[in-house]
Amino acid sequence: MEIANPEIDDMEPTERELLAELRRLRRSLRLHPTDMPDPMEALSAGQRVADLVASVMGSWKFIIFQTIVLVGWVSINLIGVAKSWDPYPFILLNLALSFQAAYAAPIIVMSQNRQQDIDRMAAQNDYKINLKAELEIELLHEKIDELRAQEVLQLSEAVSSLTDLLVQSRKSGSSDFTRTLDRPDGTA
Repeated sequence: MEIANPEIDDMEPTERELLAELRRLRRSLRLHPTDMPDPMEALSAGQRVADLVASVMGSWKFIIFQTIVLVGWVSINLIGVAKSWDPYPFILLNLALSFQAAYAAPIIVMSQNRQQDIDRMAAQNDYKINLKAELEIELLHEKIDELRAQEVLQLSEAVSSLTDLLVQSRKSGSSDFTRTLDRPDGTA
């Protein structure tokens, strides 16, 4: 017996189509697990190097070490302790920092791109999980609505049968049941 669901009956055709599409998607998601392989499993040597460089150059240890080296370099060349191998405009220091920046920037970008790919896969996985949960909640709502409709139907039938019994007993007129119902104290 198909019970009419007023919530679905009041839907627009586009909403019904969307609901049907979400149900098809839910069924397909049940067939295909949303678990993704661990992105850290199959890293190439270049990816491992890019991650290592990015993690080292993005740390406070590296910044402090580089600051100490730069201050030492400038101090040694200004004071003249050594034979001033890189005098005031510090052309050699500038060249070394340019080389460092030229190689570090693309390596860090490679690491960031790989991390962005990992984050994108995780976001897609989260979306699928959220969609699956939403569809499961929707299914539970439908089941609860169906149970509620069945319960209302059963209660309506029970009220109807009790009303019929009451009408029949009043027609017979001599029932103790009718007298009990008519008396406020409920005694026969």
